[in-house]
This record gives sequence, C-alpha cells and structure tokens, in this order.
Amino acid sequence: MSAIVLVVAAACIFALAYRFYGAFIASKVLMLDETRKTPAYALENGYDYVPTNKWVLFGHHFAAIAGAGPLVGPVLAAQFGYLPGTLWILIGAVLAGAVHDIVILFASVRHEGKSLAEIARAEVGKFSGFAATMAVIFILLITVAGLAIVVVNSLFNSSWGTFTVGATIPIALFMAIYMRWIRPNKVSEATIIGVALMIISVVSGPAIQHSALAPYLTFNQHQMTIIIAVYGLVAAVLPVWLLLTPRDYLSTYMKIGVISLLAIGVIFVNPMIRMPLTTKFIHGGGPIIPGKVWPYVFITIACGALSGFHSLIATGTTPKMIKSEKDILPIGYGAMLVEGFVSIMALIAATSLHPGDYFAINVPPQVFAHLGMNTVDLSALSKAVGETLAGRTGGAVTLGVGMSYIFSSIPGFKELMSYLYHFSILFEALFILTTVDAGTRIGRYVLQEAGGYIYKPLKNKNWWPGIIITSVVFTSAWGYLVYNGSISTIWPLFGTSNQLLASIALAIGTTMLLKRGKAKYIAITAVPFAFMIVTTVTAAYLNIVTNYLPSGNTVLIVFSIIILLLAVAISIDCVTKWIKIYREMHSQDIAANLETSN
Repeated sequence: MSAIVLVVAAACIFALAYRFYGAFIASKVLMLDETRKTPAYALENGYDYVPTNKWVLFGHHFAAIAGAGPLVGPVLAAQFGYLPGTLWILIGAVLAGAVHDIVILFASVRHEGKSLAEIARAEVGKFSGFAATMAVIFILLITVAGLAIVVVNSLFNSSWGTFTVGATIPIALFMAIYMRWIRPNKVSEATIIGVALMIISVVSGPAIQHSALAPYLTFNQHQMTIIIAVYGLVAAVLPVWLLLTPRDYLSTYMKIGVISLLAIGVIFVNPMIRMPLTTKFIHGGGPIIPGKVWPYVFITIACGALSGFHSLIATGTTPKMIKSEKDILPIGYGAMLVEGFVSIMALIAATSLHPGDYFAINVPPQVFAHLGMNTVDLSALSKAVGETLAGRTGGAVTLGVGMSYIFSSIPGFKELMSYLYHFSILFEALFILTTVDAGTRIGRYVLQEAGGYIYKPLKNKNWWPGIIITSVVFTSAWGYLVYNGSISTIWPLFGTSNQLLASIALAIGTTMLLKRGKAKYIAITAVPFAFMIVTTVTAAYLNIVTNYLPSGNTVLIVFSIIILLLAVAISIDCVTKWIKIYREMHSQDIAANLETSN
C-alpha cells in the first residue's frame, strides 16, 4: 500500500474535524467568550500567570502535550500491523482526544487556571477532588518516567545526540533573554536566531563526535537518567518564561517543520507500507507488546489519539497563559489534531521498514533470534547512520531510522543519512523533553496544592522553599522509576495510567457540562469516557496478571492497583453525580409543568 493514501486521508479528516466539530464544540457546547477576562490577566504575577501570544502559547502547549506518545506509541503499535493503529489515531484524535483537551482547558480557564484535582473538587465533590489529587500524582510520576526512559534509550552512548539536544537549553535561555530584555517582543527575530543556532548544533555533531569532547558527552543509561532528572528539576524551578516557554516554542517549529517535510518526503518518495494490514500478533504473544490488539493498541498508542496527560497541561501551565478564550479552540482542539497527524507520520515511518528490520531494532537480540525473521537492510542502515541499531528498543530509534530512510531516498540526500538520523533523534528528544519538563513542573503544582492541606505555606505558588522541596521530591520519584525500570515494564503502565487519567478527565468534563445546563451535548464526552474506562480497566487488569505478577515487580503492581482503584472510584462518584443532577432536573421539570397546569 502507498503511504500517500494515509497522509492525504489524515490531513483531510483532521482539517474537516477542526472546521466543523471543533467549531461546534467551541460555539455551541462551551460558548467561548472572548470578552471574558482570563486568569492570565486576573492573576498575573510574571511567573506562572503570564498573558502570552497565541502562537507562542500554541507552541508551548503543543510541545508540552506532544511527547513520546505520538512518536513512540504508533511505532510500537505497528507490531499489530498498520490498520489497527491508523483507525484508532484517526477516530480517537477527532472524537476523543481533541474533545478531551478543549473541554478540560476550558474548565481550567473558568476555574482560575486550577489543576484537574481542584476542578474535580469544585465540580464533583471533595472525595473526587482528593482521589483525583492522588491519581494525578501517581499517574504523573509514571507518565514522566515513561517519557524520560525513551530519551535515555535514544541518547545513551551517543555524544552527537547528547550535544545537539543539550545545546537547545542555552539556545532557549538566550531566546528568552533576547525577547524579554534585548529586543522585547521581537518573536520573529528570536525565532530565526534560535532555529539557526539549532541547525548549527546538528551540523556540528560529527566534529564533536570525533573530538576530545566526545568522552565527556558519552554517558551510559544510568548516567543519562540522572542528567535528565537534573534537567527536569531545573526546568520545574526556573520561571516559565525563561526556559520552558522559549524552549517549547523553539521545538515546536522543529516538530511541525520536520513533520511537514516528512509528509512532503512521503509524497515525493512514495514509500510503500511494508508492514501487513494486520499481523499474527493481534491475537497476542507479540515480542514488543505481549497482549492482544484489544485493549493493548489503545494503551500503546496513548497520546497519539487520546491522552490523560494533556489534561494536566490543560490545567497546568497553558490556562495560566491564555490571553483570550477564543484561543482555546486552536490551542485545545487544534493542537491535538496536529498531534494526531504526527502519529500518522510516525506510523508511516515505522511501517516503511521491512518487518524483519523493524522487529530487530525493537526487541533485544536474544528475543529476535527466536522470531524466525531475517533482517533485510539493517546492516546497511546501521553503517549509514553511524550507530548500532539492533536491540535499540523503545521506538525512538526505529522512528529515527524510518524518517532518515525516507528523507535519504530523495535525490541528493543519500550521503546525508547520518545527519538525517541524528537530526531525527534531536527532533524526537526535543518532542519528549518538552513534555518531561512541563510534566515535572505540573507535578510540582499538584504536590504544592496537596501539601497545602497539610502545611498551608506549601500552597503558596510563590514560596520558594515549597517550590524547591516539591520539585526535588517529584523529580527524585520519577528518576527512581527510570533508573530501575525498562521500556517493557514502564511503557505498558504509562499507557494504562495515561488512558485512565483521560477517562477521569472526561468524566469530570461531563459533570461540568451537566452542571452548566448542557445535558443534550454530554454524549461528546460521555461516550469516549464509557469506551475508554472499560478498555483501560481491562488493560490494567491484564497488565497486572500477565506482566507484573509473573515478574514479581512489586512497585509496579502497587502503582497499578492504586491507580486502577482511584480511577474506578472517581468514575463511580461522577456517575452518581450525573444521576443526582438528572433527578434534580426531572423534579424541576415536573414542578414547572405542575405550575403551568395550575
């Protein structure tokens, strides 16, 4: 099958969805009011609450939500063939993911930029508020760990990759200083300088790789874990305008630019999808994802179609920076559709490889030896990119190889494959790290809110001891999970936790719509909620029984059970609230009819 078909179909479906379904939700369901003062102005403090240019904020939001999920999830899900992943990305992003994002972002803007837990407390009740706080803390830890481990697996023992990714940090700091003090509000100038410096960092990679600096930029997996954890800690503590926003904005240009170029490359090269429609692993027993296509394709693709992590960004940094409610549509609904398109492109890049090469990269060599498959281009690809590719699990390397393979097929690009591969790794690492730093910052917000009920000063977002203490605690916790885990243990837990959080957010969003008198529209959130809670609870149960219990992984078993119980408890509390609201509405209708008849 030609990859062009998927590109064109995805672009058309997402464009139509934004124009009609997104606009319908914004105008009829949420009734966005651009004259209403947003929290960015009402609570402006120059630190977290900062009115931000719509496109800069779109960049930050998109960079924060588009982490490993849309890149790695579809790549890993390609184990089942290209059809299951494609269908869920297209349907899920339009009817579930984008709906989830716009509704929750709106809810946070109307609740002064407060977190999902605080919204649950206000809309559902104290029990759901408390349970949501606990669920968010556990799920955030697992989510950030799941994202960070992908970066670790793609950067360890790679001085070129470490240098190019690390260079984006001082570049972002310079951009922030440039836009704030040197040339205030000159976004275009800062963008040109930032992009130019980023390209130079990639081009300089080979020189660094063969210089005396290389040993100082080459780290093993444990060392890389510590480095990324320290970065997350620093990013969570610094003012949002200094590192987080400019870095996310800069990386968004790269993300959208590279995906656009990949789409053009697919159209120009017209690669064939080599992975079959479905594989024998849809019935289970796969070497990457051990379970059956249902429910595992949904938790594996995760952020590529629907992501609970997005609710944390939509109730974390983004609502505190929105200048006007009219910006909620492009930032909330639009960004998720762009992420869905990214997922389709990642799926194409992975499935354009020969199945044998795909599995050789994505599973350990000892496992691949028992699959009865042969590699086709793996040796040539390893030589061309200048890295050992076999057994580089986690999906990121597969995507990098697939992207560079497509780009190198363009006339004149064949000899540049090593640059293209490392550029792709930089592209992926930027995607993921922007989510790691935003997730760590949001984890700090949630810990401060929760800790404030025990020790009141912690709730003060401007109290520096509280900021530092909660940042250190949260970073240490997810760093521990990465240091002692692997992609095969953390990613399934990340997927189930992420989708359970999405179910929680959809349930809370449904409650909000009911309380605002929008009962006739609740199907837009209630239907995705019902489907995902059943699917993900099933996946969580299977994960515990077939994955963690046999391996004796006590920590992940405990995390899984806690998150599962919290999600079910919140769901039951929300459904109980819906029934109560409906009964009250019915009683009011009866009273009104009686009054009219009298």
